Amino acid sequence: MAVGDFHPRKGRGAVSNATGRYERLHTESFDDGWEPVDEDPVPLRTTVAVETAKTIITRNQSPDIPFDQSINPYRGCEHGCIYCYARPAHAYVGLSPGQDFESRLFAKPNAAELLRRELAKPGYVPETIMLGSNTDPYQPIERDWRITRQILEVLDACNHPVGIVTKSVNVVRDLDILGSMAARGLVTVGISLTTLNPSLACIMEPRAATPLKRVETIRKLCAKDIPVTLMAAPMIPHVNDMELEALMEAGAEAGIKHAAYILLRLPLEVRDLFAQWLETHFPNRRNRVLARVRETRGGRDYDPTFGQRMTGQGVYADLLRKRFRVKGNARLLQYGAGSNRFHGT
Repeated sequence: MAVGDFHPRKGRGAVSNATGRYERLHTESFDDGWEPVDEDPVPLRTTVAVETAKTIITRNQSPDIPFDQSINPYRGCEHGCIYCYARPAHAYVGLSPGQDFESRLFAKPNAAELLRRELAKPGYVPETIMLGSNTDPYQPIERDWRITRQILEVLDACNHPVGIVTKSVNVVRDLDILGSMAARGLVTVGISLTTLNPSLACIMEPRAATPLKRVETIRKLCAKDIPVTLMAAPMIPHVNDMELEALMEAGAEAGIKHAAYILLRLPLEVRDLFAQWLETHFPNRRNRVLARVRETRGGRDYDPTFGQRMTGQGVYADLLRKRFRVKGNARLLQYGAGSNRFHGT
């Protein structure tokens, strides 16, 4: 894994901008000793380009996720979560999964129009569509582009079920639509909560809502009888895993009856980006964290095997699963069929 002197930029998660894996030429910055290292790089400006999509519903056959259809209104995500498994997708458009992923974004303004057409196709079978399976549908640029709201308006008019995963408070903007859909049993919302420590959240997911605001978002959604799942994801060994019980407690007190967790995943470029982040922010923990990750992945940095990629294997993974189960039972949550999910009684 690449390590070295990395310099974080204010408001960004990744500490480098390595070339994507499909590019013929690879570049990286280094200190040649001739000029002083810039200790305070200029903040990266967020840019948004229009992506004219040809289709909008993505389908999958993964047996370990609870949906077959998804929509991503945006490519890239300004939240800048260092652990985001969607980062490698930026390589498909010739950009870096590092700082490009969180600063050079793409919006799909024709998403609602495409959705309306696809739902009207002969033979279409309505199944839950997940918003936010890759990047957050309520990331900051949604305030101006409003693509997620336009999609919800179509789904609402068609009585079509939808699931949402976000870590943004912006979801409460659409309480009018979500409340109406919830009354018909058409919507569920997953709120990702990784830590209750605002300082840790600031470096782990720099442009996402603070933990306190996310807990308050859960409370507001539950108050409107919108089904909410607490997503304690990801659990990172020796970084935030000690907070698992506290996260579930905070969610339960805010009103949730459903919870899930996911063990840290390090596919493709995420591996090196995460190692660089550790080297920058937690240099004394770096080797211990990565060793524990490999322990849960059969000695590898990542194991994509269905059924194991979300929860891992080995002693540590089993302990995390048991902690989740014990805390869930203690909060009157019933252990569900999935080993990393709880469902309310």
